[in-house]
Amino acid sequence: MLRDRYHRTNVFDMVSQANLSMETELAQMDTLLDDDTLFQMVRADLAKRYPHTTTDGRPSTPVEVILRMLVVRHLFGWSYEETERWVRDSLSLRQFCRVYLEAVPDDTTLLRWANLIQPKTLHDLLDHVLHLAQRLKVTRGRKLRMDGTVVETNIHHPTDSTLLNDGVRVLSRTLKKAQTVLKDVTSISDKVFRDRTRMAKRCVKSIMDAVRRQGEEADQTRKATYRRLLAVTQATVRQARHAETALKEAGTRTSQKLAKRLGDMVVLVERVIDQATRRVLQDQKVPATEKLVSLFEPETAIIRKGKIQRPTEFGRAIWLDEVEGGLVSRYDVLDGNPGDAEQLKPSLDHHIAVFGKPPGLVTADRGVYSSDNETYALAQGVKHVAIPKPGAKSEERKAHEQQGWFRRAYAWRSGSEGRISLLKRCFGLARCLYHGDAGMERWVGWGVIAHDLRVIVRATGH
Repeated sequence: MLRDRYHRTNVFDMVSQANLSMETELAQMDTLLDDDTLFQMVRADLAKRYPHTTTDGRPSTPVEVILRMLVVRHLFGWSYEETERWVRDSLSLRQFCRVYLEAVPDDTTLLRWANLIQPKTLHDLLDHVLHLAQRLKVTRGRKLRMDGTVVETNIHHPTDSTLLNDGVRVLSRTLKKAQTVLKDVTSISDKVFRDRTRMAKRCVKSIMDAVRRQGEEADQTRKATYRRLLAVTQATVRQARHAETALKEAGTRTSQKLAKRLGDMVVLVERVIDQATRRVLQDQKVPATEKLVSLFEPETAIIRKGKIQRPTEFGRAIWLDEVEGGLVSRYDVLDGNPGDAEQLKPSLDHHIAVFGKPPGLVTADRGVYSSDNETYALAQGVKHVAIPKPGAKSEERKAHEQQGWFRRAYAWRSGSEGRISLLKRCFGLARCLYHGDAGMERWVGWGVIAHDLRVIVRATGH
């Protein structure tokens, strides 16, 4: 049964002789989170866990506790295990999270509840946080700057050999589970469940050794080893197909789930086999949009931003909007690596929807420029558009961009780089530790919300 809150208690009153209290910043954030709209948004998602979550079953961890512990987790950059430990050991965090003297929820319990919160809910939560900021006069939405970045997915550096090895390893591991489920089925040969992991590992090691050497002989050795590794992977895929058929025929709930897991993984491994064959054996170039760089995070994109220290990144492109006052007003997890110029219209539309009026100033780097974007922004009521035009410029355009207001606006735009750096260093946007599209949305969303809450608290602290 879903619980809303524990009975309110002040644990500091119980140890009054120690003169304990929450630190100022935490106390102000405690007041900020004591908002029924935020509470009801999260509660609506948690109530969908089971059909009768709100009425039946054992009393759950209260919604208020879950919301506040998730904010703490992303505010301090802790793991779920660290969040559980620090909240359990700190009277201040117990009071802030409204756990009081009750048992702190286990890290796995918190994780299961956190996975129920939908991406749309986090976008709505961020919009509500912006309304709170407006009410507290932290921002008025007069300026808007935007920029993109990359949040890496939690994968190892992809190579064809390691991806093939991952496929053999995962399929072999799943085949062992299938063997246990199908132990009473006599029509299946033991060869279907053969483990080829060691053979795949030896092939990968041989390929790495060949890569270190130079010359035609090393290249021939590498290709020959790749052929063996591909043969091992294809044999494992055939085994998985046989086991998948047998699991479907078994008809039990466990066998059906295992068959689906095998089927989904086989599709991905076959993609890896195809791209490795084309790249290594046929010397073809595979477009980045067709490449699979992880079996565990198949949505990962190959993104090149022209950075010297990191020319290629593996993750998801993120678009961030920021208003004056240091608040991130919107985030968007993009598909693939689209052009920056496509992002201005949705950013401007969202700003108008949240603040009820267009910003007086819009600025971004030259990748966002297009004549259509500039015309659209001015048509929406934006007074000043400070987006430099790339390439050759007319004398008139040069004079336009040399105006004082344009140069000051573009100088303000450069602050978005510092904001992105802060989000990466302190709020986890360097690397996403959640899985899938929804996981990326949750990871970025909670990081941005925690950042904005801290900005509001510090802006109103005096």
